[in-house]
Amino acid sequence: MPAYAWKGKNRLGDLQEGVIVSDSRDSAAATLKRNGLQVLSVRPQSAAAKSFGKVKPKDLAIFTRQFSVMIDAGLPLVQCLEILGAQQADKSFQKTIAAVREDVEQGATLQTALSKHPKAFNDLYVNMVGAGEAGGILDLILQRLSGYIEKAVKLTGKVKGAMTYPITVIVIAVTVVGIIMVKVIPVFSQMYEGMGSSLPVPTQVCIMLSNIIIHYFFLLVIAVVLIVVGLKYYYKTPAGHLIMDTFILKIPIIGDMLRKVAVARFCRTLGTLTSSGVPILEGMDITARTAGNMVIQNAIMKSREAVEQGRNIAGPLAETKVFPPMVIQMVGVGEATGALDAMLSKVADFYEDEVDNAVAAMTAMMEPMIIAILGGVIGFIVVAMYMPIFNLANVMGKD
Repeated sequence: MPAYAWKGKNRLGDLQEGVIVSDSRDSAAATLKRNGLQVLSVRPQSAAAKSFGKVKPKDLAIFTRQFSVMIDAGLPLVQCLEILGAQQADKSFQKTIAAVREDVEQGATLQTALSKHPKAFNDLYVNMVGAGEAGGILDLILQRLSGYIEKAVKLTGKVKGAMTYPITVIVIAVTVVGIIMVKVIPVFSQMYEGMGSSLPVPTQVCIMLSNIIIHYFFLLVIAVVLIVVGLKYYYKTPAGHLIMDTFILKIPIIGDMLRKVAVARFCRTLGTLTSSGVPILEGMDITARTAGNMVIQNAIMKSREAVEQGRNIAGPLAETKVFPPMVIQMVGVGEATGALDAMLSKVADFYEDEVDNAVAAMTAMMEPMIIAILGGVIGFIVVAMYMPIFNLANVMGKD
């Protein structure tokens, strides 16, 4: 929701000002009047006005965990923020916490103060804090938030770890093949110039590729950079984002793993929001924006529209044909029993374990596959460059 900066007078006539989060300017003014204030002005405030930069998830998890402990110990909110800000090594995060503390000191709620820094605190974080403030359980909500962030960091680390090995091997393979093309093949090419007979096709192909790499190297680099930049900008467009995310989910092995990651994130996020008292429609909206994949996001938003019209969650999710049957069934049971948050947490645990298994299976499968491809490419180059020598030996043997 948008934030509004306000000025007004209390019952004693003292001038006050602060920031309030509300659906509109009129609703913000009405809320201030109900609190006994004479409203002088209410104006929209830029949410990004005081953004100092992104925060590492690990730093945010530690901050949230320590924040919850301090609140639980009974320390005042401003003092907690002052202590936490002073001990931050990240200067950008330190400035963000200081700005939040200043807004809280001036009378803003913690939710309002955090909402002004979307690069550090996303919608999920802000809305859960708001639910904690409203329910008087801020320490419990912060504990849930820190647990959620820690699990999200762990899940992301597993995926990155799974991709490290194949990417490293591919980089090494490309480097080795490049060195052979630039340093080794030209030597053979000079040897075969005076043979007087036509070279075998594989040899001609290798020599042609070597000449292209040597003479047009910078053009090839420019072409690769342009392709990468073009794909990056195309991915930022709605159509490009959807097409590329759909393609990613269809990639063998990798696509299945990423789908499980998206499902685990969906269940963990919606379960955490629901258990914290965030309304289901608002929770689905936040979950969609943090899905990480446009296909999953569109499926959640379609389901949200159906829920807004009075339907349950399980039916619309099944109609999208994006989520596995187990997720649909568990969500349906959760709705029927009134334990949706618990069911979503169990499904998230299951799919996080599935991601572990998928990562292990992918690593085990890709290792011999990459080695076979690398060996095949290098083997082809070696055989292609020695074929003229073999042919020459056969001709001399016949003579």
